[in-house]
Amino acid sequence: MKVVIAPDSFKESLSAPAVAAAIARGWARVYPDAELLLRPMADGGEGTVEVLLAAQGGERRTCRVSGPLGAALDAHWGLLADGSAVIEVAAACGLHLLEPAQRDVCRASSRGAGELLLAALDAGARRIVLGLGGSACNDAGAGLLQALGVRLLDAAGQPLGPGGAALAGLASIDCSGLDSRLQQLELRVAADVDNPLCGPRGASAVFGPQKGASPFDVDLLDAALAHFAACASHSLGRDCQHEPGAGAAGGLGFALKAFLGASFCPGVQLVAQTAGLAEALVGADLVITGEGRLDGQTLHGKTPAGVAQLARAAGVPVLALAGSLGEGYQALYAVGIDAAFSLVPGPFSLHQAMTHAAAELEARTCDLARLWRLARGGR
Repeated sequence: MKVVIAPDSFKESLSAPAVAAAIARGWARVYPDAELLLRPMADGGEGTVEVLLAAQGGERRTCRVSGPLGAALDAHWGLLADGSAVIEVAAACGLHLLEPAQRDVCRASSRGAGELLLAALDAGARRIVLGLGGSACNDAGAGLLQALGVRLLDAAGQPLGPGGAALAGLASIDCSGLDSRLQQLELRVAADVDNPLCGPRGASAVFGPQKGASPFDVDLLDAALAHFAACASHSLGRDCQHEPGAGAAGGLGFALKAFLGASFCPGVQLVAQTAGLAEALVGADLVITGEGRLDGQTLHGKTPAGVAQLARAAGVPVLALAGSLGEGYQALYAVGIDAAFSLVPGPFSLHQAMTHAAAELEARTCDLARLWRLARGGR
């Protein structure tokens, strides 16, 4: 028997490799001789570095960068065994780095993400996977570009301050100082949203409120980003603001498309390719996936849906485990998940569920393996 175990992390509880290991222990209690292929997954957000390092080998590196509001912090990234790099934007400018009372979406900057790119270039990387997701900023990648050598100037010829609101004062863009190494860089971006930069589906309107933006802030930021996009179009001779994914990570997708020529693909698809998930599925009898919460939103680019689609194409059944099952999770049956189960055995507080996640994963997987054995005519 060959079982592929391909879960995402359970946020704030277990990493994807830890989830995969707990599931493997549970299955092995019933099928000790089964071939278990562990392929921990991610969708481009938190955990992507760890997952790709586990899949390919390499080393985790740390460098000092600017945080979302300018304070220095240590952010990690991965240098893979093949010499390429993997970076999570959230490591430098993630929303999780700020307490709710500290959030200032008008001033938050993506500069730290640019500094991580520079660190990877300094290490010799010429291929970089950049995971978008979980950012605190809404600056259309202005901070990242400034870190890479682009000068964003006001009418007096002075550099703009940090944050998306400052873009309202942009008068000119000088790309002459853009790091020349970027011309030889293969930059692949993992993003799970297709929003444009501006408008009712844009970065400010859709994601700004999640980062603390008031209705006034949303209008201010949307106008400032539209002005930036118009200036960029005039300077670069092309307009990328309406392209799918331009609004990802507070508009960081726009800068990556317009100024760096990055290629985009769904995060789970990119991680699956790098981790060799399709190859692992060949000849498999079963796939087990999961994440902290399964619900209707899981359909929109999240790991279990992506894994299920690949498994369906390979003709392999899929079971999903989650900390909780939310509204609309049944829609996942249409994309290839055959059955979904919650870990919680009874009344549990959130703290208890998170603390005991590994033990409950192992126990529920053991239960599933016993059911699987019964369905196959065994006892």
